[in-house]
Amino acid sequence: MTLRKTKHRDVHELSRGTNLLFNIIAGAFALMCVYPFLFVIVISLTDEESLARKGYTLFPEKWSFSAYEYIFKAGDQLLNSYGITIFITLVGTLISLVVISLYAYAISRKNFSYRGFFSFIAFFTMLFNGGLVPTYMVITQVLGLKDSIWALILPLIMNAFYVLIMRTFYNTTVPDAIIESAKIDGAGELRAFITIVLPISLPGIATIGLFATLGFWNDWFNALLYIDNPSLVPLQSMLMRIENSMQFLLSNAQLNSSGQSLEMLRTLPQEATRMALVVLATLPIACAYPFFQRYFVQGLTIGAVKE
Repeated sequence: MTLRKTKHRDVHELSRGTNLLFNIIAGAFALMCVYPFLFVIVISLTDEESLARKGYTLFPEKWSFSAYEYIFKAGDQLLNSYGITIFITLVGTLISLVVISLYAYAISRKNFSYRGFFSFIAFFTMLFNGGLVPTYMVITQVLGLKDSIWALILPLIMNAFYVLIMRTFYNTTVPDAIIESAKIDGAGELRAFITIVLPISLPGIATIGLFATLGFWNDWFNALLYIDNPSLVPLQSMLMRIENSMQFLLSNAQLNSSGQSLEMLRTLPQEATRMALVVLATLPIACAYPFFQRYFVQGLTIGAVKE
């Protein structure tokens, strides 16, 4: 009598056809996400006359770097703006992570007597703020940060929404028992936070760090308010000024009907320059995203599952 072996199939295992279908769907969705940015890069490298005749196409008949040449006429100013943006992004993100993680950890501890009061303060700022004029007066007159690099950093350091996210992460991820065991071994609150809490909080910190990095990198409004010194203009603000100057040249060329003005209007890479500005502003931060991706998904699901 021969015993037939029955193969037990895991309920979580997918068939080969289903797995292939899901991979195709995921690949198509990924292509849909990447395609717009690739399209922007192609347009930024397309000749302006070709754009006018053929419109937007993924395979232009003539390639051109005229848009980037027009932007890089700023020369040292562009490199200086890149340096300013990189500095405020790195320093601002680091300070923001320190402030937010410490604040969130304090209000997540059940033995902190004033946790409800400071939680309310953080939540209250999400609903109401002092307004633009009082903020400008505090930054320029009280703190004296007009034309200072700190005027681009300090206003963005604290974010109440990020504080509440980190508080939820600490409550759901960090057991009280390991903190109590560290205190039994003689560790203080700060040492327990640095040696015990931080290593197991990397997903939440990486998520908040990515959000803070995007905020500092894309900020242009604070530079518009507080910065007049050209050597302190960040990248986003400088690219906006290039766009405004191009619009000014186009307006004057249209008003002036001379042949020279019309020729300048015809050769000026309008659409390609706009797309090149998007590429210059987005590509560096897009390249930094893979370094955060390891923890990003886990950090986004903070508190999604309750036990």
